[in-house]
Amino acid sequence: MELEGSCVQDDPHVKLMMAGSTLRKVKSRSWKKQRHFRLLEDGLTIWYKSRWAGKGHSTFSVMDVEAVREGHQSEVMLSIAEEFPAELCFTLVFHGRQGNLDLVANSPEEAQAWIQGVRKLIHKAQTMDEQERQDQWVRDWFQKADKNKDRKMNFKEVKKLLKMMNVEMNEDHALHLFTMADKWESGSLEIEQFVNFYKMLTQRDEVWKVFQDYSGDGEKLTTEELETFLRVEQGEGDQSSQHAQELIQRYEPPETATKQSSMSLEDFELYLCSQEGSIFNPELLELHQDMSQPVSHYFISSSHNTYLLEDQLRGQSSLEAYIQALKRGCRCVEVDCWDGSDGEPIVYHGHTLTSKILFKDIVSTLKEYAFKVSDFPVIVSLENHCGVEQQTIMAKHLRQILGKMLLTAPLDGQIPQLLPSPQELRGKILLKAKKIGGLETCLDETLTDEVSDEEEMANGDAESPGAEDPPAQRTNKKSKLSRELSDLVVYCKSVHFHGFEHARSQAKCYEMSSFSESKAKKLAKEAGTEFVRCNTRQLCRTYPSGLRTDSSNYNPQDMWNVGCQIVALNFQTAGLEMDLNDGLFRQNGCCGYVLKPDFLRDANSRFSPDRPEDRQGYKPIRLSIQVISAQQLPKVNQKEGSIVDPLVRVEIYGVPQDQAKEETSHINNNGFNPVWNETLNFVLHAPELALVRFVVEDHDKASRNDFIGQFTLPFTCIQPGYRHIHLLSKDGTAIPPSSVFVNVSISELT
Repeated sequence: MELEGSCVQDDPHVKLMMAGSTLRKVKSRSWKKQRHFRLLEDGLTIWYKSRWAGKGHSTFSVMDVEAVREGHQSEVMLSIAEEFPAELCFTLVFHGRQGNLDLVANSPEEAQAWIQGVRKLIHKAQTMDEQERQDQWVRDWFQKADKNKDRKMNFKEVKKLLKMMNVEMNEDHALHLFTMADKWESGSLEIEQFVNFYKMLTQRDEVWKVFQDYSGDGEKLTTEELETFLRVEQGEGDQSSQHAQELIQRYEPPETATKQSSMSLEDFELYLCSQEGSIFNPELLELHQDMSQPVSHYFISSSHNTYLLEDQLRGQSSLEAYIQALKRGCRCVEVDCWDGSDGEPIVYHGHTLTSKILFKDIVSTLKEYAFKVSDFPVIVSLENHCGVEQQTIMAKHLRQILGKMLLTAPLDGQIPQLLPSPQELRGKILLKAKKIGGLETCLDETLTDEVSDEEEMANGDAESPGAEDPPAQRTNKKSKLSRELSDLVVYCKSVHFHGFEHARSQAKCYEMSSFSESKAKKLAKEAGTEFVRCNTRQLCRTYPSGLRTDSSNYNPQDMWNVGCQIVALNFQTAGLEMDLNDGLFRQNGCCGYVLKPDFLRDANSRFSPDRPEDRQGYKPIRLSIQVISAQQLPKVNQKEGSIVDPLVRVEIYGVPQDQAKEETSHINNNGFNPVWNETLNFVLHAPELALVRFVVEDHDKASRNDFIGQFTLPFTCIQPGYRHIHLLSKDGTAIPPSSVFVNVSISELT
């Protein structure tokens, strides 16, 4: 995205950004400091510093910004609303878990210039094609390495640049490439010569070899040759002929394509690096599943302690945490309600030092953000610790703020035998909480407004220190429920679990139980098939142990293996468990609902995670992954001269028999273009449940390996053949152009 000569550079808003502005950076009502901000020449990097910081400064990329909010649209901005008018205020929202940047301009015109300018640059960055992205990346490196800003680079600067780029290269070879690129023999490279140097540097022999295997003349692939490659290697079968023609038309310049109908090596590489050449089948990224089955037939992306941005003892409770979870496709959020001192219910992690937010503000946030990413239903899991009066206030807020969004009665006025589908519940918010009586007796006014001990435990967290009263105080205690709040519970009535026999013979489909991770694991081990059958008809929620005060997570795979739908995780905590969650829910349009495999939807299923071979239609699969190479891995240690020693590990998560890890050897001092050509083999007994996680680490003899990047996806979404895996950061955000090149082979185990 070079700005020179492009219409973006001529844009008045972008011009003002490049000239720079002094803006107030706001962190709280008491922390407001002036910082000088400007857009750098690359059109992508925003630089800022304090007037007093000497040489110190900070930068971030426009690519890291997800959206710009105008006015008082963050908690921080709302807290200073009386001091600064809305037309001066704006908020930059970042991808992943990075906090917002709240800024105040000096005039409405200046605020608009930054708001509109950043939005245009985000749009420009998002619409770049693969080649433009690559060119931009090269130009970025040139800017970083050109220390004296003379737009030229001598050999000394090039050597430093290679270290920055994570590559250790023989000095003679580097000098040889430098001399070849230095056409004028001036001893330095200008930007275009540097691009040629970079192309020689990034020449990929492993892609060239694949190309040579199918190219008759070694120069190009004809339509027939490309078709053969797509059929034999990429497993495209009958579609390969039409796809070959489409690819040639897309990548070749019009004048060449019509005459020759062929594909060059460069375009072949572009195809392999594109979304079509990705390991994740692009068709399965779209919404493609049947959404008309009972909601109990789906895995549902679910958050635990949604209000927290950090840990459970001192962490900050925040509306932004709800916004971030909903943006990730979360469809079940948790609200912990307590009596507020001024009559307004508050939300925080009870009996701890976490900060507090108003219940009504969360409801307003839900109204605005619930259906921005997905229009399938959102379940609000209510941990209710309020007295009757404030429960009634909660009911009033839910009705008044959400209006028709809130589901307040069965869809067709009938008592359901099966739960409705996500399709039927589109655009609706459902309340999960305790209820007086059932749907059948809703109109029976003689019902008591009290809930028994056993129902009282329905929402309780037995492993949570301080979240519930100690058992001694609980004896014979009756908890009062507000009729108004109870009436809002329709399809998600929280009940105590009385065992699978009771669930099968007595339970209603709209009743659901919650289990701590240890209880759910125990049930899965002792009665896996019973758990699977129960989860075909009723919803079930699992949550992390209350002992995880650091907001760490449990492995959700154990719960998905028995068909638990609402497997609640701490979305605020990055790591393996959230990688698995993001991986599972990346498919089906990131809508937060994934249809369970058929053996987890059959009420008479014989499936048990411990004995996958007992189920009907059992067909084990052999998965073979040749790890060929990696490209342009990020540096882990920013110390000058430090270069990574990468290895690739493939991890399988699924039923116990399928859990496995295999890794390549490590390559010394090359994060730029390491080559392994090592094959890792796996056998899958329940492939429909398996998630495959690719992890790249920096090998360290003396201590734990450092994380470089990862990508996780369901086995069922893998495209076989020569594929690129586009790596994600620990936070789950893209780190282009870092990738791993593999050849995937899938076959039935005979």
